[in-house]
Amino acid sequence: MNILILSCNTGEGHNAAGHAVEEAAISRGHSVTFMDVMMLKGKRTSNIVGGAYVNIVKHAPILFGLVYKLGMLISNRYVKSPVYGANSLLAGPLKKYIDENNIDIVIMPHLYPAETITYMKRHNMITAKTIAIGTDYTCIPFWEETDCDYYVIPHKDLAYEYIKRGVPEDKLLPYGIPVKQAFLSKLPKNEARIKCRLPKDVPVYLIMNGSMGFGKLVIFSAALAKQCKNGENIVIICGNNKKIYSVLCKQFKNNTNVHIIGYTNHVSEYMDSCDVIFTKPGGLTSTEALVKNIPIVHTSPIPGCESKNRIFFSKRGLSFTSKHILQQIRLGISLVKNENLKNSMIERQAQEAKKDAAANIIKFCEDIISKEA
Repeated sequence: MNILILSCNTGEGHNAAGHAVEEAAISRGHSVTFMDVMMLKGKRTSNIVGGAYVNIVKHAPILFGLVYKLGMLISNRYVKSPVYGANSLLAGPLKKYIDENNIDIVIMPHLYPAETITYMKRHNMITAKTIAIGTDYTCIPFWEETDCDYYVIPHKDLAYEYIKRGVPEDKLLPYGIPVKQAFLSKLPKNEARIKCRLPKDVPVYLIMNGSMGFGKLVIFSAALAKQCKNGENIVIICGNNKKIYSVLCKQFKNNTNVHIIGYTNHVSEYMDSCDVIFTKPGGLTSTEALVKNIPIVHTSPIPGCESKNRIFFSKRGLSFTSKHILQQIRLGISLVKNENLKNSMIERQAQEAKKDAAANIIKFCEDIISKEA
């Protein structure tokens, strides 16, 4: 089976979900190509699209939230949006690639390529099967104007939201958000701390704010450090935000209990090392922590779908949250000190985690392709 996975460089979450599916497909012997759909128009287009998103999120999050709300207002199944129009321009080069490489199935953990595919289906430009993957715990604007064969959604409880917005019920697959193999197992805490060069006998707090380092990371870290008076360690993963990384390194240069990490491929090990994770409610990071069974405190979201993610998790007892930094910190400390509180959250997480999402997606692909053979 020849599989094409199409994503877009607007944050690492979509790419991470795509790579998780890629891992599962390769492990079962399939041929897989992972591609940023914007690269079909060249690296410059990819950089412009990804850069615009990142800059708005980092520098004007309120504007991003307003754009998201506007999208919710205008999004409907009957009138195509400017998002659809822009992505339809990729249809020609995508058709050429799919035809030349005999692609059997296209998997899309991002809205943009799903819009392109929709245009192609409307103009009889594609025969390959198509599967979209939702990477947030809500139906984001414009999914309902797409026309994919199937939609993988994060949880069965979200089915009503997708159906209400216009996605047919028989196309929904509540498999969960796929995560990489590294997050499906857990190292013993002592072993993980040796690998991460962290002490074994003190609480460790992990702070993550996404690949872009969004949020009040500097303020939050300083406030948490003030509460750590008994040798507790703090690991801060800044992502690609070099400015925040530099500021934090200077801020904590004399505090050996605070460890500043930039972009890293060892998030899984740091998660295994920690007692509590403080993270913005991105769909992927939240899901990775969920399947790891790590106590979660959700910090300030990027306005929009992350606000929905936070509500989804907190309502089900999968995380704690607050709008206020000091209360977020108190909640994290309480999860370390109160064993019953921690265990209650972990038990709820174990009930809700969908560890086989990536594997189930590939098995489903195999089934639908074999039926057509």
